[in-house]
Amino acid sequence: MARSCEICGKGPAVGNQVTIRGKAKYLGGVGTKITGISPRQFKPNLQRVRATVKGTNKTLLVCTQCLRSGAVTKRIEAVPFRLPADSAAKTKAPAKTTK
Repeated sequence: MARSCEICGKGPAVGNQVTIRGKAKYLGGVGTKITGISPRQFKPNLQRVRATVKGTNKTLLVCTQCLRSGAVTKRIEAVPFRLPADSAAKTKAPAKTTK
């Protein structure tokens, strides 16, 4: 399928759009009536994501439920800031013990 999730395979689903007229009885009307039923498509919320797959970065079309569940590991843009190893050792002074 063209527009489907590359992780779970979720694609468009078919349903009906129901058109309703009238005022509900509990609001003082004579009741609602169905005046039309027409076919429609429910499309998944797909996002284009740069993700790491088997050690390589690829662009995937993924549904938002797979993104939220953690089924996709997004690629790391940049390594967070770290102090150099030797300067970090200098800043940590040994703790003095008193008796």
